[in-house]
Amino acid sequence: MKIQELQQLYSKELKLLYSESENQKLFTYFAEEYLQYNSIQLKMYADQEIEEAQQLQFTQALEELKSGKPYQHILGKAYFYGEEFFVNENVLIPRPETEELIELILEKLPSDKELKILDIGTGSGCIAITIAKHLKNANVYALDYSGKALEIAKKNAVLHQTEIQFIQQDYLNSHPPEVFDVIISNPPYIGTEEEIDIENSVKDFEPMMALFAPENDVLAFYRKIANDTETSLSNKGFVFLEINQKLGPETLELYKHKLSEAYLLKDISGNDRMIWGRK
Repeated sequence: MKIQELQQLYSKELKLLYSESENQKLFTYFAEEYLQYNSIQLKMYADQEIEEAQQLQFTQALEELKSGKPYQHILGKAYFYGEEFFVNENVLIPRPETEELIELILEKLPSDKELKILDIGTGSGCIAITIAKHLKNANVYALDYSGKALEIAKKNAVLHQTEIQFIQQDYLNSHPPEVFDVIISNPPYIGTEEEIDIENSVKDFEPMMALFAPENDVLAFYRKIANDTETSLSNKGFVFLEINQKLGPETLELYKHKLSEAYLLKDISGNDRMIWGRK
């Protein structure tokens, strides 16, 4: 089978799931992985015959795509803040909006100071590792309930040659192990009533524990972090949070009386997305 024939097969089989432009992007992702060809080379070598082993890789990936499985899980990796990270079904796929949280953190924190930083609900470790790479003097700790998620985070730390202190802990039922200068979190914040709005590819293939907040309190993690700032955040320490866009004012209210300053910020799409503050 030629490259262009395989590309046509992808378009035909996936047309009900993805737009034509999305299909082209997906095919390019797998071509980069299986053929080491970029989009320009795919056009140049469109008539090239694909070896049987490589053809099998493409067709297996196609079947997984048809099931709704995210391409990042099929490839076992995703990109965040310009870097590659390992992912699987035990961690959330990093989202572009979280890159805006990274931008905010790097803008507000001094780059030369020795800071002790805690990332709560680290998942793949993408936030903690990215911060560690950019703030060379920081001591970064990353906490998660899931041991399987931490396995991926540790693998990513090795990949990026960063030194992270990993902690497995049920955060809602315990306390941070030390006092930190910075607390960062992108915790579960989706309410069960919003489940109908979540795409099946997310619900079926990403960890529910990392998506949905406790049923009885959608702001449980934010409430706990706010309370912990009293004892686990140093004087003049910072808090940076990604939040549910539908609960911006309610989330901000939790921090107004815990911190000397607290701000609600919108993302590039105009949605309430981040809170940052200082003790």
